[in-house]
Amino acid sequence: MRLYLKIVLLTLLISPLSRCAVKEHKKQDHYTYKKGDPNGTGKWYLGREIAYVMGFQGIEWLERPEREKEENTSKLISNMSINSTDVIADIGAGSGYHVYKIAPLAKEGKVYAVDIQKEMLAAIITHPSFEVNNNIETVLGSEKSINLPNNSVDKVLMVDVYHEFGFPYEMMLSIKKSLRKNGKIYLIEYRGEDKTVPIKKVHKMTEAQAIKEMKAVGFELDENISNLPWQHCMVFVKRK
Repeated sequence: MRLYLKIVLLTLLISPLSRCAVKEHKKQDHYTYKKGDPNGTGKWYLGREIAYVMGFQGIEWLERPEREKEENTSKLISNMSINSTDVIADIGAGSGYHVYKIAPLAKEGKVYAVDIQKEMLAAIITHPSFEVNNNIETVLGSEKSINLPNNSVDKVLMVDVYHEFGFPYEMMLSIKKSLRKNGKIYLIEYRGEDKTVPIKKVHKMTEAQAIKEMKAVGFELDENISNLPWQHCMVFVKRK
């Protein structure tokens, strides 16, 4: 009888803690899993299937000569209104295609080139202009963090990479911590609303989906600059 009473008492003590643990798990479980696009991971976030990360083997595609014509990257850089003292983080910097366009404009500031692939960072370091631009710092990120100091960045650039984040919720919280109070995020994604854009569906995003996902981590759309041939140029700021 005494043993029975002890078991009942122990159950009463543990059960509330267990319920809290289950609730906390559900609260932090932002992802679901199901079959979807053949080019997708089967992992979903807020109704969008996450795409596979493009490996470093795709560097030639990132550096293709026709990229300027197809994407008007010069216009994109102009959209950022870069000041010479800006601290800018290029998340998913890849081979440094945009890094080396940004660095001369932020010559009194800094450009963080963040990527999760060491091979991509190696490509940036071995670029002929690396020594000339002494304001570039490469940073090895992780799937959940950009590994930058808190309150250190004025502008964040993400070009065709956000849709590949394996943990978008956690990554955006990491970016949020690093972004200064009046900082801006430039989210560049192929337009999911436009079927004529010659990119696979899972590698596109609609404006509505981007707004939904950014809202989930405390950002709001400041403007969507619609002057790029294939991509959204969505500017997000911290929600007031």
